[in-house]
Amino acid sequence: MSVTLEHKQGLIAGDGLLPVKMAQHAKENGFEVVCISLSGDNYKKLKKYCSRVYSVCPGEALKIEKILKDEGIKQLTFLGKVSKTIILKRPKFDSKAIDFVRKAIRLNDDKVMLMIIEELENIGITVLDQTLFIKELMIPSGVLGSVQPNQVQIDDVNYGYWLAKETGKLDIGQSVVIRDKMIMAVEAIEGTDKCIKRGGKLAKRRARIIKVAKPSQDKRFDIPAIGLKTLKTMKKYKADLIAVEAGETIIVDKDKVVKYANKHDIVIMAV
Repeated sequence: MSVTLEHKQGLIAGDGLLPVKMAQHAKENGFEVVCISLSGDNYKKLKKYCSRVYSVCPGEALKIEKILKDEGIKQLTFLGKVSKTIILKRPKFDSKAIDFVRKAIRLNDDKVMLMIIEELENIGITVLDQTLFIKELMIPSGVLGSVQPNQVQIDDVNYGYWLAKETGKLDIGQSVVIRDKMIMAVEAIEGTDKCIKRGGKLAKRRARIIKVAKPSQDKRFDIPAIGLKTLKTMKKYKADLIAVEAGETIIVDKDKVVKYANKHDIVIMAV
């Protein structure tokens, strides 16, 4: 379904370069971006491309709602990682956020995000497909770079792809770590990089990472993404391959990622 885009776009930004890329591409195409930043690691970069950047803690739901209303935001994109582990760290939650958590039957990723989207829709805000402004960052099918997979690696990818899809059905996570057809780690609340660390330590070497979209992936949130940080984590723990789902995965700084993979004999493939 086609979407008529408003000139002023809202962005709720978590960690990493992905929100920056969205803001950059939107600005270059004539849109104004107003950002609510939930992370400090990309704040300065976001200011280059956004008309305003508000720094807000994830638990300040009332403040976020007020900013969106005051700015007249009608369309909004979520991009960047916001770890659900903040709930375990007892952050400063306002009354609305506390009430939200109490109402949740489950605090798995999809359930939480769908509740947030419903809250936003109730105040007249539409959450957009995460890829709308960054479609050129989606990975096509094939091997990226010069390092080709061998048959043992391909066998692990085939097994890992099936397993990741099965865990995705249960909304557990998007990534698994495999070595020689053995499961080293399944991603849960910790995120992909820490899953690689956990699985890589167990495998000791030759770990293979498979990351896929969930079978019923809602493109408004949690689109799989990889970047240079992912590859650096793999190198540290001697993982030698990452496979992602073609056409369903975002790659940030593709040229740098491929160059790094070639240098360190890491296979990147999209299936």
